[in-house]
Amino acid sequence: MNPQEVFCPNIDCYARGQTGKGNIGVHSQADKRYICHECNQTFTDTKGTIFYRLRTKAETVMQVITLLAYGCPPKAIQKAFGFHEKTIKEWWRRSGEHCRLVHEHMIGNRQLELQQVQADEIKAKGQGFTFWIAMAMMVSTRLWLGGAISPKRDLDLIQTLADQLRRIALCREMLLAVDGLSSYVKAFRRAFRTRFKGDKGGRHRLISWPNIAIVQVVKQRQQGQLNIQRRIVQGCSQMVSRLLDKTQGGGVINTAYIERLNATFRQRLAWLARRTRNLAQKTDTLVAGLFTVGCLYNLCDNHHSLRLKLFVGRRGYRWVQRTPAMAAGLADHRWSIEELFHFKVPLPRWVPPNRRGRPSFAMMEIINQWC
Repeated sequence: MNPQEVFCPNIDCYARGQTGKGNIGVHSQADKRYICHECNQTFTDTKGTIFYRLRTKAETVMQVITLLAYGCPPKAIQKAFGFHEKTIKEWWRRSGEHCRLVHEHMIGNRQLELQQVQADEIKAKGQGFTFWIAMAMMVSTRLWLGGAISPKRDLDLIQTLADQLRRIALCREMLLAVDGLSSYVKAFRRAFRTRFKGDKGGRHRLISWPNIAIVQVVKQRQQGQLNIQRRIVQGCSQMVSRLLDKTQGGGVINTAYIERLNATFRQRLAWLARRTRNLAQKTDTLVAGLFTVGCLYNLCDNHHSLRLKLFVGRRGYRWVQRTPAMAAGLADHRWSIEELFHFKVPLPRWVPPNRRGRPSFAMMEIINQWC
C-alpha cells in the first residue's frame, strides 16, 4: 500500500483527486483502507474500480469480463464458472461504466490533431427493438474516438457523434470520410464552427472552420454489380490528396478503416453480428459493450499495422509493437487488463465557491494549499 499514489475520492474534500500531497495515510493494512487527513474519511483500496464491494476475487471478475469482451458467449461462461446470469450482467455493466470514464479521461478530454477521421454506423439487434451505433476512428493511429447509440438512424445520432469529435479535434486540416448518409454533412458542418464576437457587439457569429474537407463514399448495387462513387462535398482536391498521403500513404477516398473496425466490434459483440440469435436485452448492455471493447482495443491490443522497425546495430532489426493509444501519444506502454480495470480516474480539483466579499483567512489557506 502506497499512500502517495492514492487520492481522496470524497467529492466534498478540498484535496480530492490529488496525489502526493501527504494528506493520505494508511488506516488498516489488513482491510486495505486509507484515510484522508483533510476530511477524516476512510476508503478502501478498491474505491473507484469495478471491484468495489464485490465478494468475488478480482482475478475471476477480470477473466469473465475479458472472455465477454473477446466474443465468448455468456452461456458458456455460466457453465464454466457457475455464476448467475444477473451477476455476469452486473459485472459487465460495471466494466462498461468504468471504461466509459477511462475513455473520457484518456481521449475525450484531450486535444488531438486528427488529420483523417472515418465514421460509420452499425445496426444492433435487440429483443423486440433495434438500435444504431455510430462510431468514428482516427485513421493514422487506428484510434477509436467514440460512439453514440440511438434507436433511429437520424440526424440526432450523427450530431451526437460529431459533437464528440468537435471536443477532441484541434483546428487543423482534417479529412472526414463517411458513407452516403446525408446527415453526416449537415452534422459536421454544424459541429465544426467557432463562436466569434465582432467589434460592433451584438450576437455571436458562427464561423466555419476553413480547413475541413468532407468526402463521401456512396455504394450502390445495381443488377448484381457494385458501383462505388466518391464525392468531395467540401474542400479542395489538393487538400484531400495531401491528407490521404499523410494518413494512409496515398490511395483513393475510402471508408475501409472504419469498416474493418466495425468487423472487430461485430466479432467481439455477438448482438452486432449480421445474422445472430443472441439479442441484446437492454440498452445498458450495448453501452457497456461499446466502451469495454473500445478501451481494450485502444489501450490493451497491439495493432499489426502500427508496429515500428527498430534497428539494432549490425544484428539487424526487430519490430516494436504499439497500441492505437501509443501511436496517438496517449500512452507510453501497452496496458494490461489488470491495469485497465484497476485504474482510478482522478476527480476534478476542488474549486472555491464564488461568494461576495473578501474570503476569510481559513479559506485563503485552503485555496493556497489545494488550488
